Amino acid sequence: MIDNKPHRLSTVAPAVDLASSMDEQPVESTTHKTGIKNIVLVHGALVDASGWRAVYDILAHQGYRVSLVSQPLTSRAADVDAVRRVLDLQTGPTILVGHSYGGALITESGTDPKVKALVYVAALQPDVAESPFELLQSKPAASEAVKFTADGYAYLDPSHFHEDFAADLPEADATYMASSQMFVAIECLQAPISVAAWHEKPSYAIVAT
Repeated sequence: MIDNKPHRLSTVAPAVDLASSMDEQPVESTTHKTGIKNIVLVHGALVDASGWRAVYDILAHQGYRVSLVSQPLTSRAADVDAVRRVLDLQTGPTILVGHSYGGALITESGTDPKVKALVYVAALQPDVAESPFELLQSKPAASEAVKFTADGYAYLDPSHFHEDFAADLPEADATYMASSQMFVAIECLQAPISVAAWHEKPSYAIVAT
């Protein structure tokens, strides 16, 4: 089954269950009934893989084998390579999940034959020759507090991080994330996508509101 139309889902787990049931059997909530046990989570810009911790705990508790990518955010090529490096370690079919800018990364790296489905979590889903920056420009800005370093890296003004990036988190957590945020090279967002795996792989989207 190939379904490239977004599915509005409330959590990652149901999306993974749907993706795991690609033979169109009834969706189950445990891995021994779905067949696909490997999940790779890809974070977005401004944060590191620790932002997936709550999702990791839920999926691991359900019996999935969960791996997290820690891409450097220094260039698109380096970030895609980081995803592929983790995919190479998977043994068997895998669900690839990306958040925000991570959606662009799973779009390019999702062509790996181990990847059986893609899940976009409030993520960018660019097409071939389209850049993440083009998609960002097509919508109202999520924040007006983005700043840049002298060597071309973007970051979010820490004083606006809680409100603009992590409004649903406790203030202490958001403050920590603001202080530990990863700067992202402008090239990561400006480079056009070379291939779009969602044209060929079943794809699902979680829309955050």
